[in-house]
Amino acid sequence: MKLSGQVALITGAARGIGRATALAFAERGIKVVIADINTAGAEETVKLITDAGGTACFIHCDVRDEEQVKQLVARTVEIYGSLDYAFNNAGIEMENQRVHEGSLSSFEMIMDVNVKGVWLCMKYQLQQMLVQGKGAIVNAASVAGLGAAPKMAVYSASKHAVLGLTRSAAIEYARKNIRVNAVCPAVIDTAMYQRVCEMDPRIAQRMPELHPMGRVGRVEEVAETVMYLCSEGAGFTTGHALAVDGGMTAI
Repeated sequence: MKLSGQVALITGAARGIGRATALAFAERGIKVVIADINTAGAEETVKLITDAGGTACFIHCDVRDEEQVKQLVARTVEIYGSLDYAFNNAGIEMENQRVHEGSLSSFEMIMDVNVKGVWLCMKYQLQQMLVQGKGAIVNAASVAGLGAAPKMAVYSASKHAVLGLTRSAAIEYARKNIRVNAVCPAVIDTAMYQRVCEMDPRIAQRMPELHPMGRVGRVEEVAETVMYLCSEGAGFTTGHALAVDGGMTAI
């Protein structure tokens, strides 16, 4: 699982899966750019990396804003000289209702962040990787992008769209030495998940049983999957949606 590049860019890296992935890259000697709108959380991620002897910086970026995304990639290259790996992880859920109860504002926000944000990031990341002649991109999808998600229909639709972007880009750049894949987590033990469990203890009891392995996933397990998809060990893998779900989608 050798990583041969020098620089990784992770969006949504202020906490959770994004932070764990940033730490995993840094542990392998990769310079890391932390992108997020959560300044405090992003700076904490940078500190965790630098305190451990790694190299990282924070660039504020709202992935819905094309100019900010363009500058994010440009600044990454300006600071570290290249862009070898990208993990487009920024995303939101913001939904717990049936389709007929949904609001236009919620639909637009979810699609803006989860779909437009990924598309904008890929657009400028790919431009740079084409110049370099190589690169690996991993997009954060979800098991909700592999099937139905009751009361999260818009979120599910957004993750299906991420997989469409991933697969189409993978084919477009397959002969350009650029690989594009997606990771599809099930329920992962994040701060958000813990808050939900505190509000409703029944969720803490029910969620592990939804996974055949009898537990929810860990952020480090998703991070290591991203490492694999970026590594030379996955050199013949592109356009793939890799489920990290404890067997959920195998049922």
